[in-house]
Amino acid sequence: MVEKMLFWTLFLLLGNFCLAAGSLQDPQEAWTESSLYYYHKKNLNIPRKPENISCIFYYQKNFTCTWSPEKEVYLTEYTVVRIYGKTRDSCRSENHTSCSFFYPYLTYPDIYSIEVEAKNVFGEQKSNVTYWYLEHIVKIEPPTNLTVEPIPGVKHMLQVTWGKPNGVPVSDSYICQLRYRRVNSTNWELGNQRLENERPYNLTGLLLLQQYAISMQCQVVTSELWSNWSEERIGTTEGLAPNSSLDLWRILGPAQPDGGRTVQLLWKEARADPNVRKTLGYNIWYFPENETTVKETKMTTDQQFKLHLGSAAYLVTVVYSTFDGVSPEATLRIPAVHEKQNFVPFQCYNISVYPMVGIEVGVPYSIQAYFKEGIPSEGPLAKAQNISTQTATIKWEEIPKTKRRGFIYNYTVFYKSDHGTEFAITVDSSILQYELESLESNTQYTVKIMANTLAGGKNGTSFNFKTSISIIKIVLLGAITGGGLFSLGILLMVCSLNKPKLKRLVCPEIPNPAKSNVVLWHDDNFKSKLHLGEVQFHGKTLDERIPKPYLFSSGDLIDKLVVDFENFLDKTEVPGVDLMKTQESILSVEGKKYVNSPYNFYSPSGQVFQGLLSSALVSLKGTQEPSSERLDEETKDKTFQKPNASEILEPEQQPWEEAGLNPYLKNSVTTREFLTSEEFSDPNPEED
Repeated sequence: MVEKMLFWTLFLLLGNFCLAAGSLQDPQEAWTESSLYYYHKKNLNIPRKPENISCIFYYQKNFTCTWSPEKEVYLTEYTVVRIYGKTRDSCRSENHTSCSFFYPYLTYPDIYSIEVEAKNVFGEQKSNVTYWYLEHIVKIEPPTNLTVEPIPGVKHMLQVTWGKPNGVPVSDSYICQLRYRRVNSTNWELGNQRLENERPYNLTGLLLLQQYAISMQCQVVTSELWSNWSEERIGTTEGLAPNSSLDLWRILGPAQPDGGRTVQLLWKEARADPNVRKTLGYNIWYFPENETTVKETKMTTDQQFKLHLGSAAYLVTVVYSTFDGVSPEATLRIPAVHEKQNFVPFQCYNISVYPMVGIEVGVPYSIQAYFKEGIPSEGPLAKAQNISTQTATIKWEEIPKTKRRGFIYNYTVFYKSDHGTEFAITVDSSILQYELESLESNTQYTVKIMANTLAGGKNGTSFNFKTSISIIKIVLLGAITGGGLFSLGILLMVCSLNKPKLKRLVCPEIPNPAKSNVVLWHDDNFKSKLHLGEVQFHGKTLDERIPKPYLFSSGDLIDKLVVDFENFLDKTEVPGVDLMKTQESILSVEGKKYVNSPYNFYSPSGQVFQGLLSSALVSLKGTQEPSSERLDEETKDKTFQKPNASEILEPEQQPWEEAGLNPYLKNSVTTREFLTSEEFSDPNPEED
């Protein structure tokens, strides 16, 4: 604003200078420049257009509108034009950016159209027309008669009550909300945001014995505007009822001639609890020990009181009270005048000494003491934990205070194995467990604990536990057992091999095919042709009828050769052939017979000989091939005959040609096993 004033001052000075200088100019030109200057000055100083119009309706009070800018350089008059229905009126204000229409010239509910006009000596400006629904902009007062109080007996809560706020239209309803904070805090928290009809509201979840500041605001249901916040009200939540009794003691005065005496009672609260309210007062009851029905009551706010008692023994009880409850009772016995103060043996007493200055009581010093000590009435209860191969932890519980009958100074741990000596270890009374070490593995131990006082000790109940076996021993035992079983199995196997039956099952004998004799073939010419594959049977050579050794496994080969050989004998008609009974090389083992294969065998040099075995003897008297019918008849009439010993050739005398070594057959020498009974007989026995 100051800059504008300086600008216009400089502008006027320069303008006057120009006018003075222009006096020498043409009068018409001078008038034109003066008019332009005045025109620019007028346009620059007219009021700014009113904007940001805002209106609030206060029921039965006023309707007030405000706008911006807040202040002009020159004196400005504002006129607010209100139109509602067919009515048009206005209000005026000078240099103030607000204007009000007052009751009773207000209608509710209604719609007002508002236009603001700003005017000064240089000109005027008008705002845009705005429209206002009064039920949307009605604003009421904060609630009245706000109170905040705790409910007796209810913790963590304050109850809030209030009265209906002023300015609520008769036809409208309203709602309220509250906020609260702790007195020593600046952070507000919102509570329920829809409180209606002046119903009390319980604010819960508060801390014990704390002061809270609470404030409320309200609004008409149809309005968008809340009232201002009400003044704060302070409330204190309930605290805890006293949960500890007073520390109470007495001072006995001298006995009077009539037996009466004065007893001064002193007490002190045990400890300050922040959740317990301040004490309101103290109640005292006292009565003769033998007359409980005669009871007198006194009240005081001090922490001491004098009683005038007779010579008999009395019981005195003192409690203190707060807003939240009454403390537990503190009871004291006043002995009779001629009574000694008798202490019960084996019972623990608390003895406290309080420093005093006048009536002020300081912090006491307390100790425990026994008038007479004895042996505990029971021993500690113990058990074993963390048991391993060589260690175990023995843990026991303290003896209840009422059964100690004296101060426990130490504990003694006794333990022994079933076959060993007993050991004892003593530990301090503050120790309630002990780890036993260097124990024997897989051994049972018996343990008991003795609690000791100055008068003696008391054993607890003994119990047993057993250490675990060492893993190394388990592994070693397993290894020894496994090794023994393995050795025993080997020994049994070796022994069983000496028996023929078991030996045959475990290690069967493999016969030498070189010594196998089934059929002897005669006539070298036939043998040579047979070996060369030149013998023709039904138009086929012999080697075509004999399967190739390399096409089969060793066992299949031998079976196939035997079958083909039998087919050969059945289907081939050879004139003059004397079919002899097959020489069998039988190995008799426990009633069973094994017949050697009539085919391949190994020579002593390791080479394989192919062809029929030397044990096959066949007499060939011609090469004419007879018919199959004749061969069948001759075969039925002929009997098998055993060859002479001179006709059996040894392996080294066999006239076979050496064939190339077949690596498959070299390692596949197989014996076909034919099981025959002892009663086996030739189907065509030789006639005597």
